[in-house]
Amino acid sequence: MSSHSEQAHKSLYVSRQTIRWGDMDAFGHVNNTIYFRFMEQCRIEWLEEVFGPTIAGEEGPVIVNAHCNFRRQMKYPASIVVQMFAGHLGRTSVETTYVIRDAGDEQIIYADGSAKIVWVDFKKEKSMALPDSLRHLLTSL
Repeated sequence: MSSHSEQAHKSLYVSRQTIRWGDMDAFGHVNNTIYFRFMEQCRIEWLEEVFGPTIAGEEGPVIVNAHCNFRRQMKYPASIVVQMFAGHLGRTSVETTYVIRDAGDEQIIYADGSAKIVWVDFKKEKSMALPDSLRHLLTSL
């Protein structure tokens, strides 16, 4: 994600995380699936900040798509910063984007990506309007 793209999106949350030994694969670098876990952890921390420690219930967020651009290999040991941004806001969804940087040198970008969050009625298995509190938060950025 370029600086221009970051300016076009509003920052929602910053998560500081540590690369674990078990995150590496047989090639000696962090496995590509773990990049998605880092973005997920950032997203969950943000959702817990907004809705409290449990978000399970009759309705809630689901991810309908996710992607990642792998820019640079990560290796243990290291600490990272994952920054989450709000993108396009729809009636039932919000686009979120992420940048994963080295915590010691934030000029080093390991990856960037996105995930679309859709609010769902779990019993009906259908999308529904974003909660008013979330919509207010996202529109006030």
